Amino acid sequence: MEPIRVLVVDDSVFMRKLISDMINEDPRMTVVSTARDGEDALEKIKMFLPDVVTLDINLPKLNGFEVIKHVMREQPVPIILLSGLTAEGADVTIEAMALGAVDFVAKPSGEISLDIHKVKESLIEKILNVGRYAVKRAIRLPDDQVTPPLVERKKNTCLKLICIGSSTGGPKALRTVLAQFPRDLSIPVIVVQHMPPLFTHSLAQKLNEWLPVTVKEAIHGELLQKGTIYIAPGGLQTRIQTVGRSLAFHIDDSPAVRGLRPCYNVLLESVAEHQVDHVLTVTLTGMGVDGADGLKTLKKVSHVYAIAESEATATIFGMPRAAIQTGLVDEIVNLDEISSAVIKQINEEGMS
Repeated sequence: MEPIRVLVVDDSVFMRKLISDMINEDPRMTVVSTARDGEDALEKIKMFLPDVVTLDINLPKLNGFEVIKHVMREQPVPIILLSGLTAEGADVTIEAMALGAVDFVAKPSGEISLDIHKVKESLIEKILNVGRYAVKRAIRLPDDQVTPPLVERKKNTCLKLICIGSSTGGPKALRTVLAQFPRDLSIPVIVVQHMPPLFTHSLAQKLNEWLPVTVKEAIHGELLQKGTIYIAPGGLQTRIQTVGRSLAFHIDDSPAVRGLRPCYNVLLESVAEHQVDHVLTVTLTGMGVDGADGLKTLKKVSHVYAIAESEATATIFGMPRAAIQTGLVDEIVNLDEISSAVIKQINEEGMS
């Protein structure tokens, strides 16, 4: 198998050298070139046609946001961000991923990280994960004036909960799907996106800014409210519990499952444990198989309508494929059609 070809983009010659050396030490990949600014990056992408680009957002001449927009529009290629692990860095990372960057690695000590070797294993793993997948052309991002699909409103009084799972490529997919949800959403939504703590908080904040519905990070003991979208906090496991006739969050630092915390399986299995009936699940882009076992468990005890993103639009088809292979998915749809499929189920009088 040919090695994965990587373009390293960073305005620091020192960081370009450190990152390139780490990548070239792995025989499964090779750095074909480096770029010092945004304009240089676009030229090198056209020239070398890399399989993966590692990108620092803070670039001269043309910043990382502009690079991502141009690449996703003209010549899609997987982009992995190298981001500073700060609150500001997390916000920037979420914005960049909403534009189409597929994953990120947090620099351990800021823009110039002399200890970048600490994240070598993570960077190599992510390059391997996305290096052999083609990136789909960007679906038009929603704007502030987006109008939810026009459908006849017959409220589904049966549907109690919507659960969504996503991983690699998830922030952009989530923004695309959730932006079309109705403002008067009558059901709570829980999202499990594989991300570290600081970044799930920023994801919730950014989605709340962008979307017509309320989005927040889930809090232990909080009662689920209709019309609110909750993001499972990174570094913790999110489950639901019953408090009287209401649902509430049980969030703790119980062990990771297959390396995942939060884990979509854990959430779905807790929904099954508390016998929440009439649930809608959505499995979006992501590496791995998270969510498949949880769907199996939930389908045994609840009326569930399961939706999975199609291979045609999924950045990484791992999680949707695993869900589909259970034989329990009711509908497979392209990313830009998922919101309509969800709204149709919300408005149905009953569920299958």
